[in-house]
Amino acid sequence: MGSIRIGIDTGGTFTDVVALDEISGRIVTTKTPSTPSDPADGFMNGIDKVLKLIGADSTEIISVSHGTTVATNQLLEEKIDELGFITTEGYEFILEIARQSVPDGYGNSYFWVKPPRLVPADLVRTVGGRMNSRGEEIRPFNRDDAVAAARYLKQRGINTLGVCFLHSYANPAHELAMREVLRVEHPDAVLSISSEVLREYREYERSITTLVDAAVKPRVARYIANIKSRLDTFTADLIPFYVMKSNGGVLSADEVVHQPITTVLSGPAAGALGAALIAQRAGFDRVLTCDGGGTSTDVSVVINGEPTLTTEGSVGRYPSKIPMIDVVTVGAGGGSIAWISPEGTLKVGPKSAGADPGPMCYGKGGTAPTITDAHLVLGRIPPHLLGGEIPLQLSAAETGIADLAQRIGRTLEDCATGILEISAWNQANALRQITVKRGLDVRDFYLTTFGGSGSLLLCRLIDILSLAGVIVPLNPGNLSAFGLLTVDVKNDYVQTSVAQHGDLDLNLVEQLFSELSQKAAIALDKEGFARASHQYRRTADLRYFGQAYEVRVDCPSGEINLGWAARVAENFHSEHERLYGYCFRGDPRQQVEWVNFRVSGIGPIRRPEVLEMLVGDGNHERARSGDRQIWFDGPRITTPIYSRALLAPGDQILGPAIIEEFGSTIPIHPGFKVRIDAFGNLIVTKESE
Repeated sequence: MGSIRIGIDTGGTFTDVVALDEISGRIVTTKTPSTPSDPADGFMNGIDKVLKLIGADSTEIISVSHGTTVATNQLLEEKIDELGFITTEGYEFILEIARQSVPDGYGNSYFWVKPPRLVPADLVRTVGGRMNSRGEEIRPFNRDDAVAAARYLKQRGINTLGVCFLHSYANPAHELAMREVLRVEHPDAVLSISSEVLREYREYERSITTLVDAAVKPRVARYIANIKSRLDTFTADLIPFYVMKSNGGVLSADEVVHQPITTVLSGPAAGALGAALIAQRAGFDRVLTCDGGGTSTDVSVVINGEPTLTTEGSVGRYPSKIPMIDVVTVGAGGGSIAWISPEGTLKVGPKSAGADPGPMCYGKGGTAPTITDAHLVLGRIPPHLLGGEIPLQLSAAETGIADLAQRIGRTLEDCATGILEISAWNQANALRQITVKRGLDVRDFYLTTFGGSGSLLLCRLIDILSLAGVIVPLNPGNLSAFGLLTVDVKNDYVQTSVAQHGDLDLNLVEQLFSELSQKAAIALDKEGFARASHQYRRTADLRYFGQAYEVRVDCPSGEINLGWAARVAENFHSEHERLYGYCFRGDPRQQVEWVNFRVSGIGPIRRPEVLEMLVGDGNHERARSGDRQIWFDGPRITTPIYSRALLAPGDQILGPAIIEEFGSTIPIHPGFKVRIDAFGNLIVTKESE
């Protein structure tokens, strides 16, 4: 009987792997270079490598969970094939009208150019028929229009289609009829219909979410099929293969190909969950997370041990209404390229050197200096990565940074420091977006840093943001892969039904929650969970009458009656006040309006335990492995190097210092101190504190 669970997070530069032996509790981590030409190669290399390290073979694997950026990268790079869009007659310009607003930062500026629409006008077809917001048919479905639309798109070779009819969230009958027409007239088409992707009102966002789901479906399906085929060949028995979703849950590979839009923040979601578990175990209920990779840095908020969720997210320029962990991404990873703007100023990112060719110091043909090159020039990272597996070429990094330095009239070290300073401020601004812009005081939080590059600038982030401190978990470079082993199976279901609080039909509310719970139960049955283990979480989106956006609040379990509805409304008043600084509790002129009803179906898994370590003797010199000349904020200084594997709880180190481990490096600047807590986490604060 096997006992090995494996988590694999495929990033732009490295593939991170964690294996857990459920019997002994032993956890083994490793990394292997990603293989952009065929990500399955890096995936299988990682499994083979971690099995050798833990001393097991493929027959002992009981499950594999995977975090992927396939859908994310496709949308960020806008590599979208031609799409067809079928909508209600008279609404053919819904994509063009959009929300009639420009992105933050442009105001009324005429410099902003509206991006091209996701589907050109000539590939939008309309069909007669109309439902109202209560799901009542006003005009019947026009089958002749539907056939004409299907034939038109087929003749033009458009094989990826999205269907979104007005008010189909309330009654999907017309969309289902359209699907039957397409099955006859265009059977080879890849199709997404909005009533299955997102049964929620707001036609523009629902249309875009449906089209994006259709757009990523072919590539995600091919990728998952390739991985699963390789995995089935590698193992003697078919083992459960799960894929991470943006909502903080996983889903079997067989099911996730039917809802690929749910994977758009797969990797960042896993990291936030892993950080939440470790921070809470260490006694920190309110933390920010900073996941620094090779291409980007992802930041999020954790309160009471749970990452915050949103349905107002987006990937690139595409809004998405699916539930996702509230993550802000900035192009400031280890491979982010430093460049000179036409105005002669130094810029960093968002373009990245990725895994191939990578930074100049990789010696694989990279011609643009990156953040990693700057760290190497300043001595803040060792002359190799992954414990010596990837040697770095200092001379190549110096050549690239020196060229930039000459063009802006600065020294080599000043230019490298400037690159890192810009990167730190980019990360700080992302952290402000998820705190200050949401009514949170960033100074109240510790920051949890992880990922291969996530901890390199932690001291500057403490300074810039006045953070309480920073937590660096063990094996931070593999925390996202570790997070995959902490994740339950989770499916979300939503139904829009708008009603003012005074007119709320409690029988209808009970019916809606019952229908959504039944859908969740069927999905969990398919995943192999016994009914007795199912968990259901009910929430609702409420607002004050006349407001344009809602606030999500928890709905308690138990009988749905007037007292229950009053408790939910009270939760809404409190949450509205926390978010916006005011509420209308007790004001009869301001009616509460119920908008969306939601159910999350959860199939719980066994989480790995975060265990306390043996306390050391307090002499951190046992971990000292040498010295290196490091440039922090002035002339290079001789700086002690410590091996993290040899540090123990109770040890304390004063900066300057460099702490190195297999997957990451933590520079501690002068004026900062580190203590190792009972779980082996590094707790970094200002020395004065």
